[in-house]
Amino acid sequence: MAKKLDITNITKQNLKILIDNTTIKNRVVSIANTINSNYKNKNPIILCVLNGAFIFYADLVRYLKIDFEVDFIKLSSYGSSTKSSGTVRMIKDVSANIADRHVIIVEDIIDTGLTINYLRNRMLDGQAKTVSFVTCLLKERKKYHFDFKIDCIGFKIPDKFVVGYGLDLDQRFRGLKNIYTIK
Repeated sequence: MAKKLDITNITKQNLKILIDNTTIKNRVVSIANTINSNYKNKNPIILCVLNGAFIFYADLVRYLKIDFEVDFIKLSSYGSSTKSSGTVRMIKDVSANIADRHVIIVEDIIDTGLTINYLRNRMLDGQAKTVSFVTCLLKERKKYHFDFKIDCIGFKIPDKFVVGYGLDLDQRFRGLKNIYTIK
């Protein structure tokens, strides 16, 4: 049986850099260039999935040269655990009218894919013209809970719990500039 992670005693000394901030910044610029190219004259709604994606989102939109509208949505599938609960809860819904609009959903990490599957269905139910996904991180897994393409992936990472650059462990470590695994 795998040893359960004791999150109460984790400090910065328990963290190991997985992706440094310079590498992250370079990839963010590359993703922004792709969005600039793909969405010229389309004025998409760029939807940030709170709380984890807010740093990635803020960095990304600073490099966009297109017209776009910002909006935020907040969901939860974790609670205070390091594993998904298997249920997605809506905490804050999208404010904008998404009907007949291009919607780009910006995520911090795709783990099982449960959240993005939920979001895609919700946007399509709202009559979005197109729904695309941009994620900072994609955990490499054998099976996901979605069967559609992720349009822009920052980094593919091993199936490990990560923190920093917006990602947290029970609300800690979000403000770290690099992405870390826990030793």
